[in-house]
Amino acid sequence: MSGAGGTAAREEPVTIDGFHHVLPITTRWMDVDVYGHVNNVVYYSYFDTVVNEHLVSAGLLDPQTSPIIGLVVETRCTYFRSLTYPAPVMAGMRVAKLGSSSVRYQIALFQGDDPSAAAQGHFVHVYVERETQRPVPIPAPVRALLQTLVI
Repeated sequence: MSGAGGTAAREEPVTIDGFHHVLPITTRWMDVDVYGHVNNVVYYSYFDTVVNEHLVSAGLLDPQTSPIIGLVVETRCTYFRSLTYPAPVMAGMRVAKLGSSSVRYQIALFQGDDPSAAAQGHFVHVYVERETQRPVPIPAPVRALLQTLVI
């Protein structure tokens, strides 16, 4: 899509009310860079945290022993404003696409009273057999949980 002058239009931040799963994450001193805000690479850590916390809490992932695991094959993040320390972050997660062996999560990070995202993006897992690293269908219990988050 092009805007004035042929440049791509910038996406708008989503709002927190569009997410059924929201996880509070505490920012840490080490998350802040020399510019005084949470460093951009930490946003991806928050993405990873909200996805895997949901799977672990549901009893569907044991990072050490699960025979089938989700590997990240693609990520993206658009930044709208800086996250800061000390202040809690709310990480919202929903499922944009649920394939046979992959899932595309939409994730947004919120801070303070602002209902619009400070950053948002996506995170794609491909499910593989741990031993062979070959794609496999998403296990039925995982699919059932993810189906509750499909938008």
